[in-house]
Amino acid sequence: MNRRFFLAASIACATLSAVPAYARAPFASDRIIVEARGKGPDVILIPGLSSAPRMWESTVAALPGYRYHLVHVRGFAGVPAGGNARGDVAAGVAEEIARYIDDAKLKRPAVIGHSMGGTIGMMIAARHPASLSRLMVVDMLPFMGALFGPPGTTAESVRPIADQIAAGLKASTGDARRARIVQTIGGMIRTESERPAAVEEGVKSDPDVAARSFRELIVTDLRPELPHVTVPTTILYVTPGGVPLSDAQVDGFYKFSFAGLKGAKLVRVPDSAHFIMFDNPARFRSEMRAFLE
Repeated sequence: MNRRFFLAASIACATLSAVPAYARAPFASDRIIVEARGKGPDVILIPGLSSAPRMWESTVAALPGYRYHLVHVRGFAGVPAGGNARGDVAAGVAEEIARYIDDAKLKRPAVIGHSMGGTIGMMIAARHPASLSRLMVVDMLPFMGALFGPPGTTAESVRPIADQIAAGLKASTGDARRARIVQTIGGMIRTESERPAAVEEGVKSDPDVAARSFRELIVTDLRPELPHVTVPTTILYVTPGGVPLSDAQVDGFYKFSFAGLKGAKLVRVPDSAHFIMFDNPARFRSEMRAFLE
């Protein structure tokens, strides 16, 4: 009987050791969902506020040869809020992605984040520098609050404005909310064919999660943490439409904002609004290819 037991135990151990890594239990998180796709070096893609991983589809198709990990933040684009129903969202998601990297045994993946995803990427790079190999931030500043006040604005001084904006977003409902989202997306995406899907993602996002996330972005100042970012970093940005700023002024503002991140590569992309991967896909893919290689 003992010999049978030990024989069965040995067979079981051998069988378990033969199970490939991808057959492990899926990563469980109440803040994010991650889909891994493709083969090759690991690349984590983080979308922005109220966006779904769909925004990366054409880019992933155009740049094969990598194992992409597409993050969906709970509470955005039709996914229930889960753990993001309370507290800070970006900071919590950053910690969950760092945990995912460890749980999935990824070997220092590249991280690319758009907008709020860029903020999350900077948080990971500053707070878990050994977790990633390089970082790309797509059209995001380390302190977005600087855009909502005069020179010298701080996270504390901009807090009342952030609270007011968040309250307004939460109070917006029904047709008024959809109209606001349509207007916002219209200013963020020049390519008209890409707008409807982005609008629907915004409409289907949890209003409270979106409002708190936007407030968090306004009051989060990552500039003091930039010296902790030690991996190669590329920042892509645009000159926003509808603002009285020249390309040179925008260049200067980004250089000033990222002064604490030594060696950062700053690239202004022309002919594009906020969603560079939609408006200037050829240039975006060229920059991303150079970044990954």
